[in-house]
Amino acid sequence: MGWRDATQVGYYGLGIETDTEAGTSYRFKETYAGASATLRPVRWVVLAGGIDFQSYQLEPGQGERPSIETRFTPATAPGLGSDPSFLHSAITGGIDWRTSPGYTRTGGYYGLTLHRFADPDDTFSFGRLDANVVQHIPVMNETWVLSVRGRMQTTLGDDDLVPYFLMPSLGGGSVLRGYSTGRFRDRHALVTTAEWRWFPNRTAFDVAFFFDAGTVSARRGDLWSERMQTDWGFGGRFHGPSQTPLRVDVARGSDGWKLVVSGNPAF
Repeated sequence: MGWRDATQVGYYGLGIETDTEAGTSYRFKETYAGASATLRPVRWVVLAGGIDFQSYQLEPGQGERPSIETRFTPATAPGLGSDPSFLHSAITGGIDWRTSPGYTRTGGYYGLTLHRFADPDDTFSFGRLDANVVQHIPVMNETWVLSVRGRMQTTLGDDDLVPYFLMPSLGGGSVLRGYSTGRFRDRHALVTTAEWRWFPNRTAFDVAFFFDAGTVSARRGDLWSERMQTDWGFGGRFHGPSQTPLRVDVARGSDGWKLVVSGNPAF
């Protein structure tokens, strides 16, 4: 259970062609409580499920950027002016043969997660499917590793009304790192990443060079034809045998340079 209050969350509109000059902000408050469980019936198979209650309160944004309601309407920011609550459930099935989700140089993960957000008023109820593929390919006895990831998030119902702050999005510490968090949003999102990793100290420190590409779209079929936004960069990761307590990446996209500091692996 928990509560969070983010005072300057960015919103730039829907689609992949949004402009930084159109950027606004909103204040995002969430109260949540729930539980989840993970089961491994055999070593490589992962099954997980969870349920939680989420209550949102949206307010005008703070900071230097204009507040969201000054530039957008419910037509261009679905759900604007509403404070919905959801009973959220999720179920995951996957194949996972990594050393650990927190740090690995070998193996891979292939999984699907089905989400259901049930609004008690049934105004904003919707479903979403997340597909995630990760593969680590060792080179020269793990002197280097080529790591690749693909992730798609797709809204299932064409007529479902998804609040702008819960739409699939790109930008942030692990998805399109050269852009601010939630920089691109829409009903469907696709991102791919490739990292070339080198291990000057296998027990404590890695170096990575990476390239990200992703897009969002209003229709699922357009994901394959929309223009991709890209970035590139490099970073260092301090790690243990199974965890990455510190990751620092520097990424360059069309919006300029971004610094990422995280306590989790990129993927």
